[in-house]
Amino acid sequence: MSSCRALKAFLLVCLAGCATQDLQVATMPATASSVKQSAQTVRSQHNSGASSFLYITDRAPVIVSGNSLSYGSERAIFLSFGTVSIASGDNSSTSKSKRRVSAAFETGRFPATPYGVVATANGLRRTPQAVAAHEEAVALLQAEVAGRLATAKRKEVVVFIHGYNNSFDDAALATAEICRSLQDEFVCVVMTWPAAGSGGSFFGYNIDRESGEFAVADFKKAIRIIARTTGVERLHLLAHSRGTDVLASVIQQLAIEAYVSRSSLWQRFKIANAVFFAPDIDLDVASSKLFAWISDPDLAFGSKSAPSKLLSQGATHLTVYSSPRDEALKASTLMSGSALRLGQLDIGRIPKDKIESASKWAGSHMGELVDFIEFSDQGGFIGHSYFLSDAIIKADLVALIRDRAKAGDSRRQLIEIKRPFWRTADARQTKR
Repeated sequence: MSSCRALKAFLLVCLAGCATQDLQVATMPATASSVKQSAQTVRSQHNSGASSFLYITDRAPVIVSGNSLSYGSERAIFLSFGTVSIASGDNSSTSKSKRRVSAAFETGRFPATPYGVVATANGLRRTPQAVAAHEEAVALLQAEVAGRLATAKRKEVVVFIHGYNNSFDDAALATAEICRSLQDEFVCVVMTWPAAGSGGSFFGYNIDRESGEFAVADFKKAIRIIARTTGVERLHLLAHSRGTDVLASVIQQLAIEAYVSRSSLWQRFKIANAVFFAPDIDLDVASSKLFAWISDPDLAFGSKSAPSKLLSQGATHLTVYSSPRDEALKASTLMSGSALRLGQLDIGRIPKDKIESASKWAGSHMGELVDFIEFSDQGGFIGHSYFLSDAIIKADLVALIRDRAKAGDSRRQLIEIKRPFWRTADARQTKR
């Protein structure tokens, strides 16, 4: 009987991901366009009623139908970026099911990793060729961001990182939905890693997990570059499911980098929000990654350690959306052996052995850096993608990102349990 339950839960994980396309691997990039050509494409797509935004990926490029460029599930040893365009089959901005990826145009890519090095009398040095290629890619990427900032209503960047078993198109369509919810006022970026790999259902999940780890160094580099682009005022980092583990690792490394330079995520990288939707990550692992810099007083603060020194985190805030009814995370719990996935957190029923760990996230300990929001509805059959389908969650995200409303503000339909724990106020909850 237990085997049947495990199999059922396991199949739910498979259902939680989206279908992938049949792709032919391309050994060379199918498209290479300049920033000017990319900008012209953006304007053309905008004028035709389609939407377009920036993509950044370490997926391997592939050729799809019509000899068009896309990106598959294999890993690339280089980071590519460009423009992805979304078209609506019926010219309706409300018909998500008919929206599709119409084109991808690659603007540039970084050198293959690891970068070339050369031995000198003074030790190892990066080769001039690697440095020059990197700097060229940085300039191209920042030009892409700056070009979009010039026409955006808000001089802020929203980055989305997808989860397990998502194709390049899946990730792009999810990002388009988020951008639409935010009324297309922001510069939107999809960061897509080599998910939806082969290997069958069970092994596919584990392959995706390691591909997520593979993407951390690339995404950290990209986020740093975006943050340093002239004109960027705020950076909002959003992630779903296994993508939250990728983002947690990125934040861990950037937070340490900021602390060592006597700065913070807000001061150094302009990170205003980190939002975790249905995080497929163990509670203890998430805590260890996100607050590593707090728990290491021996970490250098400038030239030497300062055990009691912690800088104000400014506008930086973490929001975690969870649902105890998330069937996909129940399956993930079985496969990982985790006692509690962060995205399955039932705020009213935290396991006794996790109460102390959860309490460390409370506002009094973390300076109100964190809010936990429990989604109180079912969220569909599997209940894992409610951030795209539920009106209350979407409205809460808009209030958080666009309106800068804190939890407890009347613009956010949340019921306070005990700060920093909240629950969405849906129709069923109101009746109770």
